[in-house]
Amino acid sequence: MKNSIRIVAAVATAALSLTALAACSTASDSSSDAGSGSGSGDLGTIKVGALATPAGDILKFVSDNLAADAGLTIEFTEFTDYNTPNTALSDGSIDANLFQNSTFLDTYNEQAGGTLVSAGEVYLPSAAFYSDKVTSLDDLKDGAKIAIPNDPTNEGRALKILASEGLIEVADEPTVLADITENPHDYEFVEIENATLAQAVADVDTAFVTISFALPAGLTAKQAILIEGSDSPYFNVLATSDELKDDPRVAKLYELLTSQETKDYIDETWGGLVVPVS
Repeated sequence: MKNSIRIVAAVATAALSLTALAACSTASDSSSDAGSGSGSGDLGTIKVGALATPAGDILKFVSDNLAADAGLTIEFTEFTDYNTPNTALSDGSIDANLFQNSTFLDTYNEQAGGTLVSAGEVYLPSAAFYSDKVTSLDDLKDGAKIAIPNDPTNEGRALKILASEGLIEVADEPTVLADITENPHDYEFVEIENATLAQAVADVDTAFVTISFALPAGLTAKQAILIEGSDSPYFNVLATSDELKDDPRVAKLYELLTSQETKDYIDETWGGLVVPVS
């Protein structure tokens, strides 16, 4: 099967618009293709949603180098925010997505009444505190302004890192600012949409930015005053719907995403800022 990847742009609007760039089938057609087979081992097409980087880059590597030999065609739908990929997966517009950790997935299911499931961990998109004003967290002055994500998963992630450095104290499993139990340095916390945090670096003393938005914004390791460690529990997962959890396309895609070839690509491309699952 000729390996191809089709890129469709998606923006955070009330309605999700998908435009096929090549002969495009519906999600049900894809399932039918995968089940019918032709005797040649072809699994058919799987539609996967993700942000452009690093997940989109990883999917493109798999599509260009591994998928054809595995009998799989990957159709990539690009998203620019954290809100719409799960909605698209829930309504069947895509078959899987790769952008979130299991905590974010569980939160979505709880809030939206969803039944999305994880097919397994793929990589850690290391988050970091970036700054144009200081070179270390120790240099933050009392009353420093700190920008953090406004979604419960990543807000709690940022707060736990600050707590691990002894700068604040938090309740178990923090998700909101109210979970800060001690703020001895009187830091001023600013909650900002994750997708725009990179643009806030210049306006605050430090900002917590996940790599999916740090890389496109040109933020570098030199501006990072603290990078999340590889022992982080926030590895991103390949998510799918409950109906497709046993689909052979999903299983094969996960196998390719966690192959040694893909792990080597991740290491060589991002040099430790993106960590493949071991």
